[in-house]
Parts: sequence; structure tokens; C-alpha cells
Amino acid sequence: MKTPAPTGTWLTVRRALISVSDKEGIVGLAQRLHTLGIELISTGGTGKTLRDAGIPVTPISDITGFPEILDGRVKTLHPNIHAGLLAVPDNPDHVDQLARHGIRPIDLLIVNLYPFESTVKKPELSLNEAIENIDIGGPAMVRASAKNYRHTAVVVSPERYENVLNELETHEGALSEETRFVLACEAFSHTARYDAAITGYLGSVRGAASLPGTLTIVEPQALSLRYGENPHQEGALYGEFSPSFEKLHGKDLSYNNILDLQAAVKLCAEFDEPAVIIVKHNNPCGAATGPDLTDAYHKALATDAKSAFGGIVAVNRSVDRRLAGVLNELFLEVIAAPGFESDAMDVLKKKKDRRLLKLTENRLEARLDVRSAFGGYLVQTPDTKRILTTDVKTVTTKKPTNDELAAMLFAWRVAKNVRSNAIVYAREDRTLGIGAGQMSRIDSSRIAALKAAEAGLDLKGCAVASDAFFPFADGLMEAIQVGATAVIQPGGSVRDQEVIEAANAHGIAMVFTGIRHFRH
Repeated sequence: MKTPAPTGTWLTVRRALISVSDKEGIVGLAQRLHTLGIELISTGGTGKTLRDAGIPVTPISDITGFPEILDGRVKTLHPNIHAGLLAVPDNPDHVDQLARHGIRPIDLLIVNLYPFESTVKKPELSLNEAIENIDIGGPAMVRASAKNYRHTAVVVSPERYENVLNELETHEGALSEETRFVLACEAFSHTARYDAAITGYLGSVRGAASLPGTLTIVEPQALSLRYGENPHQEGALYGEFSPSFEKLHGKDLSYNNILDLQAAVKLCAEFDEPAVIIVKHNNPCGAATGPDLTDAYHKALATDAKSAFGGIVAVNRSVDRRLAGVLNELFLEVIAAPGFESDAMDVLKKKKDRRLLKLTENRLEARLDVRSAFGGYLVQTPDTKRILTTDVKTVTTKKPTNDELAAMLFAWRVAKNVRSNAIVYAREDRTLGIGAGQMSRIDSSRIAALKAAEAGLDLKGCAVASDAFFPFADGLMEAIQVGATAVIQPGGSVRDQEVIEAANAHGIAMVFTGIRHFRH
């Protein structure tokens, strides 16, 4: 049975302890608390900030009867503080003990912790510097106050200051139990994420295994979505989306937009030359490179213009006016790019709902790939392996030409990002046909060829990539019959020799990568 959230008593705040690393908004907060007649206690740096602003504040050492020591490592770890936060005023024994030891309750705690997460992002960070930014007293006070939310309120985020102040000012210095409960939930989430960040950093320093012994994921909700994959499902994005993208125009992103965006940008990142990727339903329906983005876009669109309608486009150069003009001819849900020239924005903004996203930071590859399964989670390291010319092994009598090798590697990069079973026909700078997500590899081969035929694209002399080995020669024969003359695949089947012999019999070149790229 679900425990109902509290809606009961009000807490009159008479005494508040403020100790913050992030001092944004703290003077205004303290001034309004002082105006309400609330006594303020504070630690060293915060106290100085408030005193400099003319706000009366009692030093923490006056409450503990002990100076801050060990370079500030010990200042709030004291019974006079923690008993004041943890006491239950309707428990006679607690009241008696407070009186006996001369301890007064602390009704409101305002704390944010040492900036560990931002500190460990600094280049050339020393372990000692990171260690000194692990807060000890702060989390202890936050957890104590959150545990005792019925009698103590705790605020850990400057974003909450205004809401808390408004409630205090509206209700004569009192906070509702419902508000205190919400604040306590946020506080425990805050300390959980803080500990997870420390665990992750120390594990990276120690050189721990790629997959942790205990999976810890504590992330704030970054985006509330209208719904999930379907309207009857709830949806949200957790973690840090904004450091990677800045939305410049259009409606909010949907759950499916984000999935497709991830697929498009990851594939686009595979290419150094100007590249355009068009994605629909988490699969590329066209990919191409060229001397400029407009040239690449025309080639990518030609692969499957029908499927591109309503799709997502990712590019790896700034969008100029010329490209904007051709993009504007087709209904596209999202366009993502490292930048947009001003006259290009003028064109693209004419469609008010289309989302325009600027890629601001390349943090697209998660440390771990996580998905739910049964009552737990399936976890793997991301598939970041990139195959180069020197990584492939020719296994046929005929060796690939330079053009064939370039086409094979292009097809391989695309196949890596197509749902398996995946078959991709390509030339050195563009896709010709893509077969995705079939239960049979031979069906993927047929579908890819059918898509190329529908688009009027000639497969004679093309390369074909298979994301996993051909278990029989029939899949290879399907590709040969439609015109492929170069094949790239992982190899590793017990029937590899049979497949190699079929390739030799038809005079085509085939290389093995030794790497499989299933994408389920």
C-alpha cells in the first residue's frame, strides 16, 4: 500500500542555519528571513558575506562553543548543531535533553555543498584538490534535517529560495508539512547524486572496471516531456541535456525526437568531412558526405526521400543560407548543427514548430549504455569502436580498389548505427539502400535493394556492409545479384570459408573487420 504524502502541520521558523558554497541570492534570502524576525546562524565564509551586507548573523562557533578547525574541515559536526536539527519537539525526552544541555532547535537549514562535480571537470585537477572538495559536514546536516522534516525544513537549491520565502511571508513565518516533505525528498536526492559523483570520480582515478560493481544513477529531471513513445506513457529526460544542445527555435522536444536526435548526431560524428544524416524512427534513411553540406544533403535525401519526410537532420558544419533553402523545402521535425548563420535562421524560422538545435558541446556518448530489463538494468559500455583502413583484412582473391575500400568503410560506419540485422549499400560518399531491423539478414539485403530501386539508384559496382557475419552464402549472393562488387563484414561464422568461396566464384572483393556492431 502506498504511503500518502503528508499534508498536516505547519512549522513556525524561528531559527535558521545558513552555510552555502554557491552564494548566489543568499544576501537577499537572508535579508528577508531577518525581516521576518528569524534568527540567523552561519559558518565562516557565508557569515562574512552576510555581515558585509549588514545582516545580523550569529557565528557557528558561538553555538558550538568551539572554533572552526582543520582548515574548516570541522565546523558544523557538533551535538549543538545536530541535536538542534534532529530533535523532535513533541517528544518530552528530547525536550528535556535539549534543555539540560542548553541546546535550541534549528528550524530551517539552508545548505549547498562544496562544488565537487564542477571541480572534477577542471583540466589538470589533482587528486588532493578533488578530495578537499568533498563536503562532510554539509551532507550530514542535510540528511539530518531531511530525516527530521516534520520539525526541520531543509533547502539545498537556490532555485527554491523564492518559493520558500513566499510561503514564509504569506503564512507569518511558517512552512507547511507538505512543503517540508518535498524539500526533504530533494535533499536526499541531492546527497545521493553528490555521493554518486564522488564514487564515479574516485573509481576513474583508481582505474576501476568499466562496469561498476554497483550501478549508481542519480540524475535530476532535465526535461519534462509531453509523453513517452506513445501518448498513454509518461516521459521525461534526466541528466544534462543542455550542455550538449541549445534550442534556438521551435516546439519542445518529444521523447521520440530525442531518441532520433541521438541516433542522427552519433552517426554524424563518425565523419570528419562535411556530412548530412537523415534519421527516421531511430534509423538513418540517408547519409552522405560532400564538398559542402548542400551537396551532401541532396545525396543523403536521394537515398529515401519518402522516408525523410518528418525526419531529423544532423550536420557537422554550420548551416548557411543555401542549405537552409533546400532544408526548408521538406517537412523536418528537427535540424541539429554546430551553428546556424543569421540569414539561414531567417529562412528556417519561417516554420514555427520546427526545432532548431545548436550543438554546443560534444558530450553525446554516455559513459554507460543503460536500459531497463525485468526488475533491473542491462548495462554495457558504449560501442565507440571505429574501423580504419588498416583494421580490415582482405579474405578474397580479389583485393578492393581504393574507391571500393572507401565505399566499404562509408557503408560500415552507417551500418554500425542501423538497427540489426543491418545491410547498407553505399558508394564512397553516400548511402544507396538501407535494410534495417529484420529478423533475417537476407530480408535486410532485399529491403535495402528494394529501397535503392524505388529511389532510382544504381547498385552496380557498389559496396555492401553487414553489421554481423553472413551465416550462409545466400545473403552475400543477394547482394551480388543486385550489383555489389565489394563486401565488408565482421567474419567469424563457422561457414566463413563457404562465403569466401562464393565471393571468389563471382570475382568480388571482401574484407573482414573482426568487429560486430549489433544494435538491438
